[in-house]
Amino acid sequence: MSVPVFLSQELDGPELTLAGPEGRHAAAVRRLRAGERIDLTDGAGAVAECVVREALKDSLRLEVLRRYDVEPPRPRLVVVQGLPKGDRGELAVEMMTEAGVDVIVPWAASRSITQWKGDKVAKALGRWRSTAREAGKQARRFHLPEVAEPASTAQVERLLADAALGLVLHEEAAEPLSKVALPAGGDIVIVVGPEGGVSEQEIAAFRAAKAVPVLLGPTVLRTSTAGVAAASVLLSRTGRW
Repeated sequence: MSVPVFLSQELDGPELTLAGPEGRHAAAVRRLRAGERIDLTDGAGAVAECVVREALKDSLRLEVLRRYDVEPPRPRLVVVQGLPKGDRGELAVEMMTEAGVDVIVPWAASRSITQWKGDKVAKALGRWRSTAREAGKQARRFHLPEVAEPASTAQVERLLADAALGLVLHEEAAEPLSKVALPAGGDIVIVVGPEGGVSEQEIAAFRAAKAVPVLLGPTVLRTSTAGVAAASVLLSRTGRW
């Protein structure tokens, strides 16, 4: 059984107390007891390996065994995710986080049925970020993914133009994702359209921003699964897997 991971911004000192929501979950839900091992991370690469010295009602007293820093993975993988319907957005975020995507950018594409407007923006973004945080802990990620602010099509164009490699998943593309030449460094940005796909106008704009349309495979995947499938190909080809 893998050692559980909890988030904490307090990692200094020979002894630590895990309190707040994380401590409450560890003590009351996970029911961790004295002698058990846990890892704490700040989500930005710092790690403290700990052993539980005392389990209180809603917190843990910990002894630090070792501290170390984990370098961020390279190249960085950024997925621009067209807004899906219902809770499929959280599903996409969960799977991409588990796979190892570094940045997830919500995108209100022209064919997105779901639109984040007004009060919906903060609530929906909060759900995506909470999903990424919990999935990151489950996957033992010491660098949690960034869930960025929602991007317009113009902002996605700029992301693609600044990337070492920009890609757009498209069912009519001629070049397969498994064959596209990868850069030696920098960010790889890949765009995943919503249920209705990427429009011709968006494809044209993304091509103008140096993005390459690519084919993921012979079948059509849901938008909620296309991102993790594409990420899997790229993570394997770049040697991160």
